[in-house]
Amino acid sequence: MSVVDQSFRQPLLKVDPSRGHFKVARSVFVDPKIREMELERIFANCWLYLGHESELPKPNDFLTRTVGGRPLLFLRDREGKVRAYLNICPHRGATVCRESRGNAKSFTCIFHGWTFGANGKLLDQPGKECFAPNFNDDESANLTPVPKLDEYRGFWFFNLNPKADPLHDYLAGAKDYIDKVVDQSEKGMRIIGGTQEYSIRANWKMMAENSIDIYHGPALHPTYIDYLQNTTGATAPLDGLGGYAYDLGNGHGVAEYLGPWGRPVARWIPLWGEGGKREIDAIRARLEKRFGPERAKRLADNSFNLLIFPNLVINDIVSITIRTFEPVSPNYMTVTAQCIGPKEESGALLERRISNFLEFLGPAGFATPDDIEAIETAQHSFGAHSGWNDVSKGMPLEKQGWMDEGPIRAFWSEWNRRMTAAE
Repeated sequence: MSVVDQSFRQPLLKVDPSRGHFKVARSVFVDPKIREMELERIFANCWLYLGHESELPKPNDFLTRTVGGRPLLFLRDREGKVRAYLNICPHRGATVCRESRGNAKSFTCIFHGWTFGANGKLLDQPGKECFAPNFNDDESANLTPVPKLDEYRGFWFFNLNPKADPLHDYLAGAKDYIDKVVDQSEKGMRIIGGTQEYSIRANWKMMAENSIDIYHGPALHPTYIDYLQNTTGATAPLDGLGGYAYDLGNGHGVAEYLGPWGRPVARWIPLWGEGGKREIDAIRARLEKRFGPERAKRLADNSFNLLIFPNLVINDIVSITIRTFEPVSPNYMTVTAQCIGPKEESGALLERRISNFLEFLGPAGFATPDDIEAIETAQHSFGAHSGWNDVSKGMPLEKQGWMDEGPIRAFWSEWNRRMTAAE
């Protein structure tokens, strides 16, 4: 079966179930027309992750972010209500708030001094006596709120399409994995530390693929595997790894598996000593009391790599990482990464979580530089010649193994559906 976008008169996907083939045209990683269509058909119509509730702990706290190519102001007003606006002055289009974060009751545009409250309403404007008395009766001079704003268990999303399906429906099977993160805490989750920011000279869809591609681990990250072998005491760190990859609906996908590493909640390794074992055992006992032995075991032992379409990744491995990536150009993206953990966690437990996050998932860790190098070399080759990428591993199987590429196919199927729906 050939899936064709009539705008380009060329196939974007080639899917042949009879032969177990699923291929993606390399042109989708380099064509600037594709990127423009993505901003319109995907990023303007999907629920996009904006931030976590713990990033706005107090009234009047705010953050500024660029998501899906749109500058946004994300804040908690003085009554505690979470709001989000386009960070664009309705007067002449300048950026209203230029700080990355802070606490403020109002925001003043530097261009002409228009001032807006946390509720988005225009409060003042120099020379307002020169404007008509009913100038803002239609509220067009207020900040523009995002059409839809909603949260699931502390994770806030927005949608630029006012007719979009509810967030709860959009998340589909991904909700179970957000639950798996949040249920680890008795007092709620919090972002730990700041935000890591870096860039990659590659198309954003390469990061979407890589984030749920477990297949590359043994070949690309042998140094980390050696490190695990020396620190966990395992004779063969990948022995015993098992699990499955799932299509969660709406383009979301996950690989869930048992890893050889320690997990702050709540899988002990000898490196952490007997004191660490007592702490981990106590956490595990509390999980069993709250959820029963079966779910407690899954929460404590199982790692997962989750992609929420189109550009949110939650990795619950040695630590929990929230990662987003922005399409700046066809061959350039910006990436943000944050560590998240239980509010009640402190001392050695918190130290282990941060250390695990930095040593593997951080921009200078064991994994990320390897991933960036591989992704950038692939992007370079895409510009040199046409051809097809293959993501067929596991396609003939009824149940996808944890190293199969089913979640990647789920991403591409949704991407293609959205890109070609208007045709």
